[in-house]
Amino acid sequence: MTNVLVVVAHSDDEALGCGGTIAKHSANGDKVTLLVMTDGISSRIASHCVDGGSVDKNQRLSALQKSCNVLGISQFVQGDFPDNKMDSVELLSIVQFIEEKTKNLNPEIIYTHSVDDLNIDHSLTAQAVLTAFRPLPQSSVKTILSFEVLSSTEWQFSSSQFQANWFIDISDFYLKKVASLQCYSEELREFPHPRSLIAVQALAQLRGATIGKCHAEGFQLLRHQS
Repeated sequence: MTNVLVVVAHSDDEALGCGGTIAKHSANGDKVTLLVMTDGISSRIASHCVDGGSVDKNQRLSALQKSCNVLGISQFVQGDFPDNKMDSVELLSIVQFIEEKTKNLNPEIIYTHSVDDLNIDHSLTAQAVLTAFRPLPQSSVKTILSFEVLSSTEWQFSSSQFQANWFIDISDFYLKKVASLQCYSEELREFPHPRSLIAVQALAQLRGATIGKCHAEGFQLLRHQS
């Protein structure tokens, strides 16, 4: 059994970024823990929410729980950092939160966002993960991989961009990824929006074709030791 940690800024990032890979780990008997940094809705206009946003928080939590059940996630922890405002918090506070919530997990593999992501919460989460899991002699971590989140990662038009160089075949688990995304139905959009099921499938097929498989998820390797 391998201890796997997934650290995301918002609930639904786990489904978009590595849902198929999580389901594959779970099917292999690995223990997957999910750490979510924000509630995912606090930056939204209150008038768009029922009862000032409280119902939306409950709905979001319910969706997260359902996604975890679909993907076979062993446990999840949700933080309360400000949604889309994590840059208003000192990086040290974010790092310390991650260290505190994961101190007894001893993860061997970590999946998180790309440092080069357009979304500020995504990039700061990635920076904090790399800081919290520095390659110290006693560290259990062997591999850190960053994933891509449609409607965010690919919109970073700069010289520093996500470059997939590590691929995981999810052909047998793609439907699990879709099922987990459908738990967040309020986040899905109509094609040609990148956060549509058609776009999700297109990316999974592209990453799959890159390695001669039907469906895959692409990652950027940040650190690995054998």
